[in-house]
Amino acid sequence: MNSILKTVPQVAKETIIRPFQEFTRIEASGGIVLLACTLVALAWANSPWAASYFALWQVPLGITFDGFTLEHDLNFWINDGLMAIFFFVVGLEIKRELLVGELSSPRSAALPVAAAVGGMLVPAAIYLAFNAGKAGSHGWGIPMATDIAFAIGVLALLGNRIPVALKVFLTALAIVDDIGAVLVIALFYTSDLNMMALLVAAGIVLILIFLNLASTRRQMLYVVLGVGLWLAVLASGIHAAIAGVLLAMTIPSAPRTSTMQFLERTHALVHEFERVGVSDQKTLINEAQLSAVRAIEHNSEEVLTPLQRMEHALHPWVTYAIMPLFALSNAGVVLGREMLEAITQPVSIGIILGLVVGKQVGITGASWLATRARIAALPEGVTWRQIYALSWLGGIGFTMSLFIADLAFGVSPLLTTAKIAILTASLIAGVVGYGMNRYWQARAEKQGAPN
Repeated sequence: MNSILKTVPQVAKETIIRPFQEFTRIEASGGIVLLACTLVALAWANSPWAASYFALWQVPLGITFDGFTLEHDLNFWINDGLMAIFFFVVGLEIKRELLVGELSSPRSAALPVAAAVGGMLVPAAIYLAFNAGKAGSHGWGIPMATDIAFAIGVLALLGNRIPVALKVFLTALAIVDDIGAVLVIALFYTSDLNMMALLVAAGIVLILIFLNLASTRRQMLYVVLGVGLWLAVLASGIHAAIAGVLLAMTIPSAPRTSTMQFLERTHALVHEFERVGVSDQKTLINEAQLSAVRAIEHNSEEVLTPLQRMEHALHPWVTYAIMPLFALSNAGVVLGREMLEAITQPVSIGIILGLVVGKQVGITGASWLATRARIAALPEGVTWRQIYALSWLGGIGFTMSLFIADLAFGVSPLLTTAKIAILTASLIAGVVGYGMNRYWQARAEKQGAPN
């Protein structure tokens, strides 16, 4: 029993640290894949085969089942279908952070929440300063977003030189930013509401909540009801991707067995495995050992929650397949003389200044105000120069910004203008953010003390 108790601090530490390390590792490498797909989209859209690029996303695809038909083009299935899975994983990440992460306590959440709110409000205000009352006024939500994959990917280029506390702060900030983006999409970027479909969606959510409260852990039930929820939300007029977040909030997050029970049972089963025979030979294990191994597998399943399983299973798919495919289908814009003309339009100016200037002012300013008001404190080992350098990475909008731009402008020419501005701002923010973080960290290492 004593040996089990000694492992508890280490297990607790790994429970907190390992998921974060795995999350940032996947996001960092996913950022590279995302960048590659963006470059492919731009190259393809500006090549002699540009017509095939734009035609591909208009290919009609449909589903027919028992007389029911749902047919849309490929771009719809990516933006409204696959991105619902993206939002589902975002919802799982948000729920995890609220339960056990940086957002689980008011004190630890205060700084990233303040920084994220400032980083959303200031860019939106800057955008409206240039577009209020004009054709592009509906795009005020575009510069509010931060792309967590690209931002963490830039930090990953600096390796272990960046303090873990700074990476945790950026991750928490980006997740709060995602919460804000989801609320903005749900409240301000919806078409006319279909009340009957909305009632159906509400009924499905109530069923999902009941299943959660009843500790139902059959994942297929949640999948089937999730598809129904997606269809209902799609018909309601609210963007279908919101269904992913609603579904995520109902996924059970409590294990069937406690950590201590897991340790005790596993410890006993390992001893049983040793007792019934241990051999260094590469032979099949005996029936008694096989029984012990199966019991360990079952014990492991009992300590894992559906939330953890689903997030762990889907996160790589979202990072390496769905987000890159979204970038490939949405980032392709024709660059040429029209680009210079587009950059000077109010929509572009609002997006670029909102992301490049608004993010750094909003994140740094709100963080400073929160610490001055004594409702938050800087993470240990993190300096104001590092916070400011990090705030530049908040200006990498990309995925969520492109998503909101599509909702705001649809197929109008303003969408192309917005895409060019998002790509330009994200490039500026990423390059400057990388340079500033590298400079201040190198200077701190050289002087042997934080600056």
